[in-house]
Amino acid sequence: MRQRPADRQLFPLVGLGKKLGLALGLAVGLLWLGLLAAPALAESVPFSCVILPGDDVASITLTNSLAGDASCFVTCRFQTTKYNNNPQITCAKPVPAGKEVEMCRLTSGGDKMVKLREGHAECTRLPRAVN
Repeated sequence: MRQRPADRQLFPLVGLGKKLGLALGLAVGLLWLGLLAAPALAESVPFSCVILPGDDVASITLTNSLAGDASCFVTCRFQTTKYNNNPQITCAKPVPAGKEVEMCRLTSGGDKMVKLREGHAECTRLPRAVN
């Protein structure tokens, strides 16, 4: 039978409880001091999904109403003249603070668009650059 070397423990996880408790305590302390970043939260922002003249293209715009530059996305779904054909588009890109931008355009695929069925838009503030 082989002998286990003296430097190897049979149960290497025995000391993990103290290490985990110390790491958790340190993380809570740093969070309390504000040294750890809070998770980014997406906020709803104004948007527009407009069917352009000719009824086969839609323009999707969004306004970043947040105080800083943000990563934004918008989703729009339209109803067409064809039964159960509801083209949807989702697009995303960075948007400067306070700016309205055209995010993307959607073609209907040959069927005329009738109306907007649903849509939503959100932005998440980008972290400030550290110099």
